[in-house]
Amino acid sequence: MPLIRTNTHQPPAWLPNGHYQSIYPALFRKIKPLYRRERVTTPDDDFLDIDWSFAVKRESIIDQKPPLVILSHGLEGSSTRQYITGMVQLLTNNGYDCLAWNYRSCSGELNQQLRFYHSGETTDLEFIIQHALAKGYTDVQLMGFSLGGNVTLKYVEDCGKNINPAIKKAVVFSVPMDLLACSRNIEKPENKIYLWRFLQSLKPKIEAKASQYPEHFALDQWKQVKTFWDFDHVYTGPLHGFEGAEDYYHRSSSKYLVENITIPTLIANAENDPLVPYQSLPMEVIADLPNVWLELTQQGGHCGYRPRTLTHKGAYWSELRALSFLQEA
Repeated sequence: MPLIRTNTHQPPAWLPNGHYQSIYPALFRKIKPLYRRERVTTPDDDFLDIDWSFAVKRESIIDQKPPLVILSHGLEGSSTRQYITGMVQLLTNNGYDCLAWNYRSCSGELNQQLRFYHSGETTDLEFIIQHALAKGYTDVQLMGFSLGGNVTLKYVEDCGKNINPAIKKAVVFSVPMDLLACSRNIEKPENKIYLWRFLQSLKPKIEAKASQYPEHFALDQWKQVKTFWDFDHVYTGPLHGFEGAEDYYHRSSSKYLVENITIPTLIANAENDPLVPYQSLPMEVIADLPNVWLELTQQGGHCGYRPRTLTHKGAYWSELRALSFLQEA
């Protein structure tokens, strides 16, 4: 069945719950893949910084490129986050090229246009895919984490049957498929630390963007921002053509059109994810779909998945699971 509940991931005893399992890798796991950065200019005269990493061992066939995995990071993340770098390390050691791209404003330099990025924005991902195809790749896999997982799902949903045949599979982890449920979940007292950290990262960008476009920003509006819902109602929605937070959440949540997916797609979430309540996932819908697998692990946290025993050169469960799915016939 496409819906699978599993305990194949076993965390260490010293990471006893979803909070520890989420925070420990983010703070203490350090992996630095060999990246080659490329800056590309978008059709609206902005820029995206993308990081390439190439397969360690290539096939001997002349001029044939290896399969490419395009990786999309989470909210206020980047191509340097451990869940990206760990995945890149394992994939390149197993014959894949990787393209880890940074959303607008997430590569260390503020973007030029008024808009940023958001959970349902897929035009930049489409641009990155076309950029990769133009380089000669004919076997492309999509992978996303957290917000990047929702972006990835939205992209394959919107493409439906018209998806480029070069795109073979999609794999996503810790996905907030119901943005409203996740926005409200992070307001819980036990999750306030995550909310605070995200807002502390977003505030300087709003201040800098207000200097760029003073006619579109009033800094005193930040006083209204106490939650994600507030931020999305005051900033994300109006900046990106939505009526407000409710409209943005409804039109950008991947849970509503998941039946449109036509390529093999793995969705992996942990039941103890502190940011994404697993009850908000469209489990009943996915259970009837031929191309989508929802794998729920009992443990793992949010983009965590540190295994009890480190093998395969320190690979995490999520990385080994993704590799296995990509290699399946």
